[in-house]
Amino acid sequence: MSSKDIILFSTADWNTPYWTNKQHTAKHLAKMDYRVLYIETVGLRAPKLHSGRDLGRLWRRLKLGLKGPRKVENRIWVLAPLLIPIKHHWPVIRWLNKKLLSLFIQLFMKKNEFSAPIIWTYHPFMLGAIQGIKHSKVVYHCVDDLSAVPGVDIEAYKNEEKYLLKQCDIVFTTSDVLTEQCKQLNDNVYFLPNVVDYEHFSSARNVDVLPKDLSCIPEPRIGYIGVLSDFKVDFDLIYAVATERKDWHWVLIGEEREGQSSDKVRRLGLLPNVHFLGHKSYDKLPQYLSGMAVATLPTLINKYTASMFPMKYFEYLAAGVPVVSTPLNFTKQYTKGMLVSPNSMSFIAAISQQVLRGNLDCKESLEYVGDNTWPARLSKMLELI
Repeated sequence: MSSKDIILFSTADWNTPYWTNKQHTAKHLAKMDYRVLYIETVGLRAPKLHSGRDLGRLWRRLKLGLKGPRKVENRIWVLAPLLIPIKHHWPVIRWLNKKLLSLFIQLFMKKNEFSAPIIWTYHPFMLGAIQGIKHSKVVYHCVDDLSAVPGVDIEAYKNEEKYLLKQCDIVFTTSDVLTEQCKQLNDNVYFLPNVVDYEHFSSARNVDVLPKDLSCIPEPRIGYIGVLSDFKVDFDLIYAVATERKDWHWVLIGEEREGQSSDKVRRLGLLPNVHFLGHKSYDKLPQYLSGMAVATLPTLINKYTASMFPMKYFEYLAAGVPVVSTPLNFTKQYTKGMLVSPNSMSFIAAISQQVLRGNLDCKESLEYVGDNTWPARLSKMLELI
């Protein structure tokens, strides 16, 4: 593989408050001397024109799109696709959007002398945009079953994904469920779970002074970090545990997902031992994890989460914090440093056990994380490509 240029089609904007494996992949590829054009999400669901959040996002996207690709870090450019945001089901709108995106990509490639780039995509709605663009390999990095996201046109997504799977050169998946789905249409599929920036999260061990908004919360602190999404997080489970064990203090770091306003979140906010600290920047997360007795994955079990391999699992372990999770599929293979519980009473027992066992030492963290780090994983992926 000779090309050192990559066009990465993401499902997340570069500056989203919660970084995903897409941004991390781009950043670490750049560290490995690849040049990356990071193309922000084309929008998996139609925007709601009566929603202030959606309209605000469309306006921001329009302003960024008109500016063209912007350089955000060494060897990384970000393109906000300038697309027609409505009537996606009209063939003429789909055609126009693909042509617009293809034009911006070709202009960027010519200006920056991108040569036969690798196409690295996290979604299938990019096939039309790369037609006519000279490229090398097409890589599908399948990390979620996005057809199960509320508001997504399931039939349209599945049809496009079938086309992508039949045409791409290699597929990487992060769960057994996704692996089996993709293997039905592509023979070159590799299961590689999510990974962690070990150096970053292991710095939790070196924190001397906790953040003020955390240190004032009594111990033991039971933590969760991530989007407070009503189709991912089991708020009823948290409520049941928090009301049964009032001596434990839940610390929830994150905000509700875009467009959500959940009564269950508001109900949790009324409990004196549940503390919402809001969004915290990625660089500060180790400081907050250093003050947790137990970190949790209180995830709902549904069609979307069935294919999840949460990045948080290895992040918690790298920080030295023992984990308690609901029985997601990935827990059938990965249990190190973690207890798995299907209901509130067993979740309470598991948290009690993890509080008593205490934090993981360096040796345990290294053993449990293993080679599931960004440098090791991307080296493996590039070798396979």
